[in-house]
Amino acid sequence: MNISQKIISQHIVSGSLKEGSEIALRIDQTLTQDATGTLAYLQFEAMGISQVKTQLSVSYVDHNTLQSGFENADDHKFLQTIASKYGLVFSPAGNGICHQVHLERFAVPGKTLLGADSHTPTAGGMGMLAFGAGGLDAACAMAGESFFITMPKIVGVHLKGRLKGWASAKDIILELLRIKTVAGGRGRIFEFFGEGIKTLSVPERASITNMGAELGATTSIFPSDEITRDFLDKQGRSADWIELLADNADYDEELEIDLSALEPLIALPHSPDNVRKVKEVKGIKVDQVCVGSCTNSSLADMLLSAALLKGRKAADGLSLVISPGSRQVLIMLSELALADIVKSGARILECACGPCIGMGQSPKSAGISVRTFNRSFEGRSGTKDARVYLCSPEAALAAAVSGEISDPAEVFGDKPKIEMPKKFFIDDSCFHYPPKDGSGVEIIRGPNIKALPEFKALENTLRLKIVLTVGDNITTDHILPAGAKVLPYRSNLPKISEFTFERVDKDFAKRAIEAGQGMIVGGANYGQGSSREHAALAPRFLGIRIVLVKSFARIHLANLINFGILPLTFGDERDYLELKQGSEMIFEDILSAIESGKDLSAKTVGGKAIKLKYDLTPRQKEILFAGGLLNLIKKENRN
Repeated sequence: MNISQKIISQHIVSGSLKEGSEIALRIDQTLTQDATGTLAYLQFEAMGISQVKTQLSVSYVDHNTLQSGFENADDHKFLQTIASKYGLVFSPAGNGICHQVHLERFAVPGKTLLGADSHTPTAGGMGMLAFGAGGLDAACAMAGESFFITMPKIVGVHLKGRLKGWASAKDIILELLRIKTVAGGRGRIFEFFGEGIKTLSVPERASITNMGAELGATTSIFPSDEITRDFLDKQGRSADWIELLADNADYDEELEIDLSALEPLIALPHSPDNVRKVKEVKGIKVDQVCVGSCTNSSLADMLLSAALLKGRKAADGLSLVISPGSRQVLIMLSELALADIVKSGARILECACGPCIGMGQSPKSAGISVRTFNRSFEGRSGTKDARVYLCSPEAALAAAVSGEISDPAEVFGDKPKIEMPKKFFIDDSCFHYPPKDGSGVEIIRGPNIKALPEFKALENTLRLKIVLTVGDNITTDHILPAGAKVLPYRSNLPKISEFTFERVDKDFAKRAIEAGQGMIVGGANYGQGSSREHAALAPRFLGIRIVLVKSFARIHLANLINFGILPLTFGDERDYLELKQGSEMIFEDILSAIESGKDLSAKTVGGKAIKLKYDLTPRQKEILFAGGLLNLIKKENRN
């Protein structure tokens, strides 16, 4: 077996390892962050469960740490009291980014992790089978329910050779994105093997698995070997190590990357797969450089940044911001080399997601921002006309010092060798551990936290207006933006719904409400990006009943089903051009057709028949017929 098959076989509750079949997995750990967690815990409460049933569940505060009003602080207190009542570990603001902290303190090789964040596969760098999902799926896992996925293909990525010169682990995943594109990982797990993995530390591996999310992958994973053991030893967690290796495994697909042939790469706006060599685009003037995020904020990244900035200054007129990924990283950096960063003119941000989700540090109008982050979608930075480039810390800091996109070798000469400490600073006192009995804990709810709405079941006949038509690669940032303006309302569905598709069509929400019930028509890879279920829940609140597209991204497809929106694809993609915003479609015999597995079709008001496809498991059909997963769970509990 390969590593993925080993872990799946040890956690499978139902189904088989046959590619394309639905499987149910037992989940060992869950994580949430505050942008998704408030809603997830409202859903968990609605299930009537007295305590979480996982081995470990952690609630992190790392997204909405900007407290410019009462909303975020109120939600932090809600999350803290929820954790105490129901048996979760609570990681408060300042402790760090969930993926970095989880890797340091909680991730365990061979275990399963479900996180209400699309970058949860970061823990795959530890040899953990880690999935991103919507908050409702995470809530179900906390309640002891299985996590359902379609058994993916396992893609073996052979890493041969070793990195040379200024190439880095970030360039490995950028190369993979260049080869496979942002849609190339759908229905696939990427498992890394070969002699090249022995040259990569756990944080370097985690940078690669983190950005596997940008491929649309189900998850990504590395073996657990002596390098993993060394990392856990330094974290004081030797007891968590197990060896986990592939046994002469076959893969459904294989590809090879020669590490020795890589050189610094950079993703151009506005997609992580728009990858070029740095030397091909050097000379572009840069306004801002950001180093950090869950992709590149480890201690090694920070010490390298300090070494490159020592004795140097950020270019005149350029804003340089650096955000360590965790309290542990910041403490060790402050003892070893923080002064070298501060002396360069860099601004040190708190240990949080920050600029990656548009939570501060937005670039100037039409600004060029070079970032070590994982996403560069238009408007995600908080400035709609900014142009965001993605690259390694090495390439980003070369831009920071020179003021333009530059080859690091030309700016810095030889690459410095970073010596890592033999032991890491360990202090878990800032985590809030739950009491043995939380039944007496009072949950504190601020006025911004609103009750969940009730959604009605799917009807057999629907007449729907096309409220919006969009093209390919629509992201969850397009559907429901992040940022300091929007995210404080994540637990207030009526309010946050007002921002739905705001960056695409500012009148969408108003038009959807006026339509009463409506539908969306889109292109390929609809819903790529974040796992935020608000991108499904807000349209559902506004009356969207069907989304008809060429193809869906995995997590968003699951979220649509979870909230009772029927996801359909074109039987003939040429019909996409026939459907115009404002026109109407009539859907008949929906329930009977789906229940029996028959073909589904719809008619435009003008009479043209449109052939439709759906790919739904029996369980997903039940969810849709009930009007959503929460409705189904309540129904099952009543029975």
